[in-house]
Amino acid sequence: MPLDDRPSTLSVDVVVIGGGVNGTGVARDLALRGLSVALFERNDLAFGASGNSSGMIHGGARYLTQNPNVTAESCRDSGYIQQIAPFLLHRIPFLVPVKAGAKGRVLIELIDAFFELYDRYQPLKRGERHTRLSAQDLAKLEPGLRGSLVGGVTFDEWGVDGSRLCVLNALDAKERGAKVFVHTSVESIHKRPAGMAGAGRYLVVARNLLDGGIERAEAKVVVNASGAWGPLTAALGHVASSRVRVRPGKGVHVAFDRRLSNYAIMAESIDGRQIFLEPWQNMSVIGTTDDDYYGDLDDVCATSDEVRYLVQGIARVFPEIRTARAIGTWAGVRPTLHTYGPLEDKLSREHMIVDHAEDGAPDIYSMIGGKLASYRSFSQEMSDRIARDLAPSRHCTTHERTLPGGDRPLDPLLLAESHELTPVAARRLVFRHGSRAEAILGRIAARPRECTVVCPCEPVLEAEVRHVVREEDAFTVDDVARRTRLGLGACGGMRCAARCGQIIAEERGLPPQEGLRQARRFLHTQAKRRVAALNPDQARQESLALQVMDATLGRGSREDEDR
Repeated sequence: MPLDDRPSTLSVDVVVIGGGVNGTGVARDLALRGLSVALFERNDLAFGASGNSSGMIHGGARYLTQNPNVTAESCRDSGYIQQIAPFLLHRIPFLVPVKAGAKGRVLIELIDAFFELYDRYQPLKRGERHTRLSAQDLAKLEPGLRGSLVGGVTFDEWGVDGSRLCVLNALDAKERGAKVFVHTSVESIHKRPAGMAGAGRYLVVARNLLDGGIERAEAKVVVNASGAWGPLTAALGHVASSRVRVRPGKGVHVAFDRRLSNYAIMAESIDGRQIFLEPWQNMSVIGTTDDDYYGDLDDVCATSDEVRYLVQGIARVFPEIRTARAIGTWAGVRPTLHTYGPLEDKLSREHMIVDHAEDGAPDIYSMIGGKLASYRSFSQEMSDRIARDLAPSRHCTTHERTLPGGDRPLDPLLLAESHELTPVAARRLVFRHGSRAEAILGRIAARPRECTVVCPCEPVLEAEVRHVVREEDAFTVDDVARRTRLGLGACGGMRCAARCGQIIAEERGLPPQEGLRQARRFLHTQAKRRVAALNPDQARQESLALQVMDATLGRGSREDEDR
């Protein structure tokens, strides 16, 4: 059957391809301007770099000397994001220790002067001015620091849950009329013949990877916001993908089971690159590598070499890291602008919009580069260009209108008392959902059994799992984990994945065996992510636990295992 004769074609102003922070940011911006939008994501929201970053809306101090416009933009957007999602951000104070010696005495003067310059941008992101510290000051603030130090400085940044940020942007876009399709891979972008009936210039055809169903959308504009997948996506539209050039950079992080310090600590790796230890939510994280990546973008994992590289660098100033309990890793690929020659960590973090009109495809655009901290301004730049033709009277309001849950504060302690929750469970619920936590608590009031804790490590309640399945497009255990952090704690999902799969099967009307299959797949994925960071004893325990899990849940088909 010819493509244009098939039924059930969605007609929209704009199709956005990519469910990372840039794609969801554009979808939200355009929906706020009254345009109709369809967003397609081949995996899940925040599957790529946005959900696997360092988790910071930072001011970009590292770019200050070479790209001060990136620093200014990042700081300004950090301030805006604090306004629209205040519940989702937390302050992270940094310590920068400086080794003693003649070189150190010179270096601390230079660092102090550098942060004097950075202080000029602090009001944009509501940051504190830096403070110069003596060696005695450092020892009082963080007794775990080791080595002979001349002193250091402190400055602050803001932490954020990148996955939740994507989900909230997509949720706001949906509530304003956008259609969001996850686990739906775009297979082709066809230019419609001139004069053909219908408002759309392009026909986008996508396949649901969960059930095999076909989705079709006619659109006046197509935005390629697929990050490191950008060149592959551009090729679907028969445009010059050589103009959509990224230099994929792999970034790895290692997670530990608790806060090892209340401060983020800057350190230097063996090759002189900056790395860090940071308190992030209820755990500690070290990161990050920055290496050219040529592998499978759908299967990015840390290696044991990368873990040792990071641990070695942090241990030089914070030796406790060697005995801390590592519980996992995550890895993402940055869609850095392509430049041949410079080392990876010297590449620009600026962004660029490629207009494919000169490729014979007017109104197809590719968003290249960018970073989590400045996603909102990049999305605005893209949306402004589209709105010039489609909605010239509509202006960007994404810096003014709060994301879902950001309209008013909730007191977690009061919620804990009134709904018989632990203070920790209430606090984590408010951190993820803001004022929308009341909808989850409403479920508990109507169905008290849903107050049951599914994931003790985080913790995550049954009501929250059911909420994200129904309201936030979670279809798999892995999807629920991105939205709630279920299974990402010390147990690696061993205590919660099966129950989560069961709940998903109930909510989606799936056979119980499908819930168990999802749980198995999630646990094997988690084991793959964890094994690179485990010591020999932990690895043996992990292997034993997986064998017990397989025996308990049933091994399933060879096809399931291979997937």
